[in-house]
Amino acid sequence: MSTSKNIQLKQVLLMLALFTFTRTAAQKPKELIPGKFPQTIPVLNMGTFHMSFTTDDHSYEFDEHSKENKRQVHEIAKKIAKFKPTVIIVEMLPKYDAGLLQEYQAYLKNPEMTFKQPSEIELLAYEVGRLSGTQKIYGIDYRESYNYNIVEKISPIPDSATYLQYAAMAEKYETAGVEKKLSLINFFRLMNSPAYFDFMININADILTHVATEDKAQGADEAAKYYHRNLVMYSNLNKIPLKKEDRVFILMGASHTAYFNDFMRRSPKYKLVNVLDYLR
Repeated sequence: MSTSKNIQLKQVLLMLALFTFTRTAAQKPKELIPGKFPQTIPVLNMGTFHMSFTTDDHSYEFDEHSKENKRQVHEIAKKIAKFKPTVIIVEMLPKYDAGLLQEYQAYLKNPEMTFKQPSEIELLAYEVGRLSGTQKIYGIDYRESYNYNIVEKISPIPDSATYLQYAAMAEKYETAGVEKKLSLINFFRLMNSPAYFDFMININADILTHVATEDKAQGADEAAKYYHRNLVMYSNLNKIPLKKEDRVFILMGASHTAYFNDFMRRSPKYKLVNVLDYLR
C-alpha cells in the first residue's frame, strides 16, 4: 500500500475513533466520569442549633430544661427515627467516644435519666437512637479557632462594599427575628433548607474572601481555617469502620452540615438522604 493511502486510512480511522468517543460522551457522560460506588451508604445529615450553652456567634434562645421543649424535640426524634439509623454521629471530640457510648447506653436503659446541661446530643440524638434501636454512636468534632471578625482589624479593604452590604443583609435577618417566630419543627425545616445552608457557609467563611488588603488575603486565611476544621471532621467520619449495610444519622451545627452536604454529594461512598422528607 502506498504512503498516501496509509495516511488516508489513518485519517479515516482517527475520524471514526473521534466520532465514536464524541457520540459515547454525549450519550453517557455519567458512565465515563467516576461517580458513586455501586453500593453506597445512606446518610441522613441533619443540621441543628446548639441546645445548651454555646460560644457560637449565631445562637438560638432555647431552654433545654423545659418539659415542653423536650416534648417537641422528641417529636422531631420520632420523625428522624423512621430513617432507622444503625450509626449515629454527633459533634463531639472523638477522644470522648468511650464516655459518650457509656452515657448513651445508660440512656437506653433509663430514658428518664436527667442531665445537668442537656444538649442536642442528649435531647435529640439519644432519643433518635433509642427509638431506632441504634447501638453505635461516635463523635467527629475537631476544634480550630478562627477570627470571623477579622474585618475589624484591617483597613482599607478594596471590596468593602460587598462585605458591608452582605453584613447588613445578615443583620437585617437577625433583627427580624425570623427564627424566634417559628415553631421548633419549622425552625428545623428552615435550618435544613438549601438556602439556609448557603447562608451558613457564606456568613461563616466565604464572605471573608472579600476582606483583604492589597497585598494580603487576611479574610481568606481565616476562612481557610474553618474549611480545614470541617475537612478534619469529615476525615474523622471516614475513620469510622462503617459497613455497607449501615445507615448513618449525623447531627451537627448547621454550618458543619452544610459543608458535609457538599463533601458527601461528591463522595463515591455516601448517598445523601433528603432530611426534609423526614421533617414533614
